[in-house]
Amino acid sequence: MPIAVDIDVMLAKRKMSVGELADRVGITPANLAVLKNGRAKAVRFTTLSALCEALECQPGDLLRWEADDAADG
Repeated sequence: MPIAVDIDVMLAKRKMSVGELADRVGITPANLAVLKNGRAKAVRFTTLSALCEALECQPGDLLRWEADDAADG
């Protein structure tokens, strides 16, 4: 997927656990894991906003675009 999710990077920088972030954001740890591992197909702006607030970061700190390797061939 060309969109990479860097929640784990921000968690490490903030020394925060997945469970603590899930509690602060108001989602289940399982749903946060789906998002964190790049398996989510979509993210609500309200969830993204809550993640940014809890991690004190910008959306670009959590999401980045990567070129698709299949397009290179």
